[in-house]
Amino acid sequence: MEKIIFFVLIIPILGFVLYLGVLAIMKGFNEKNSNNNSDSLVNNKNSEINNSSKNYDNLSEELNKLNDLLIKGVLTQEEFDRAKKNYWMIKIY
Repeated sequence: MEKIIFFVLIIPILGFVLYLGVLAIMKGFNEKNSNNNSDSLVNNKNSEINNSSKNYDNLSEELNKLNDLLIKGVLTQEEFDRAKKNYWMIKIY
């Protein structure tokens, strides 16, 4: 009789402890995954910032080239303005 009472009390308690353990482990995995996702978002944002600064560098280089062509007389002022506007729209957007 004592063994039956012992098992009736111990088995539900052990089941509950195992349930809490599994729950804690799953929560840890979920937090780890969410931290990895947030790290990748930060890395993506940093790469976007780096790419946009490269775009501005390329833009300034291209505008300098266009200006040189304007000064040399290869381009007219209208062609220069049109090329500058088109290049600006393509690079930034």
